[in-house]
Amino acid sequence: MVLGFFLTLVRLAGVFAFVPVPGLKSVVDPARILLVLGVTLALYPVWPHPPATTSAATMTAWVLSEAALGVGIGIAVGFAVEAFMIGAQMIGLQAGYSFASTIDPSTQADSTVLVLFAQTAAALLFFTMGLDREVLRIFARSLETCPPGTFTLTRSATEAIILAGSTMFSTGLRLALPVMAVMAMVDISVALLGRVNSQLQLVTIAFPVKMVVGLALLAWIAVLLPALMRGASAAGSMAMKTLIIR
Repeated sequence: MVLGFFLTLVRLAGVFAFVPVPGLKSVVDPARILLVLGVTLALYPVWPHPPATTSAATMTAWVLSEAALGVGIGIAVGFAVEAFMIGAQMIGLQAGYSFASTIDPSTQADSTVLVLFAQTAAALLFFTMGLDREVLRIFARSLETCPPGTFTLTRSATEAIILAGSTMFSTGLRLALPVMAVMAMVDISVALLGRVNSQLQLVTIAFPVKMVVGLALLAWIAVLLPALMRGASAAGSMAMKTLIIR
């Protein structure tokens, strides 16, 4: 029982290291430890039951295997949130919001406003759409399909993770492409007006115009965020299921 608890704890710690739980990285260490311990105890019915006469070398190999599987599941989930952050970075660069920075409460580092907004929106959608329960179901299923010491990184699992990573970039581009197209049209319009009348000081008004147009487009794109999150999380769920299927 002790070995089963320890192996489950190692796998779950790898998952929580990468799953985008809002505010988890900024809380004190005892609270995070209690959270991982609580979820591990809740999964007691599916704990593995390795033999009590396990050697130290075998136990070390199992711990590394469990940690690798937990990290793989956590990375597959984190790709969905990173897609929103990539899109926000592209939008902020084109709309002029990259100059507005604030403190990220999770890392205590400087971050742009749109990136922080996208991170918060993606984390809220993560819980609203029930992806946290999906992760726990897949994790509990992995304890049945991948007992300790049986996990190996196969070619199909690697391809699924790479596909989830490519979906991260494509989703971010889909999120930012409408704003980037309109910003390009605004730049072309300002350039044409400047050629027609060189006396107009369009440089001073181009920047606030782009910010206002970008903000309006963000309000329009906000209704599409659940659909984009659903598509990005589907690739992550497929990668997680591929990891645990044997």
